[in-house]
Amino acid sequence: MKVEIQLAEGVPLPTRAIDGDAGFDLRSNVSVELAPCSRTLISTGIRLSMPQGLCALVLPRSGLALKHGITLMNSPGLIDSGYRGEIKVILYNSDTQNHFLISEGDRVAQILFLSYPDIEFVTSEYLTSSERGTGGFGHSGL
Repeated sequence: MKVEIQLAEGVPLPTRAIDGDAGFDLRSNVSVELAPCSRTLISTGIRLSMPQGLCALVLPRSGLALKHGITLMNSPGLIDSGYRGEIKVILYNSDTQNHFLISEGDRVAQILFLSYPDIEFVTSEYLTSSERGTGGFGHSGL
């Protein structure tokens, strides 16, 4: 599937860290210092044009979360096929003591592309039953 992309000057194409990975790395297009318990909007320098029926989710990087407490505020971030603006990520430093330096070119998030069906809602007086039924939060014992 082809996705059109526009890159700011000097910004590389998103890549997978390892062949076969689902997500593509997004890199910072700016350098910024993130104070403890603060958040900032990070530019990636990337704009996309996705075909209808495709969306993208912006997800945190597990290594940043584990090693530095860096995550995304609105995870996952949803990019609809009609959006043509720059992809930006809201990074949050959950560390209560340490600043975190983000340099231009650092991998800050990952993007995952998903196909989705065209949905038509049909009202119904009764829903079909299932084994789970209405069991919700903690119904399985954890």
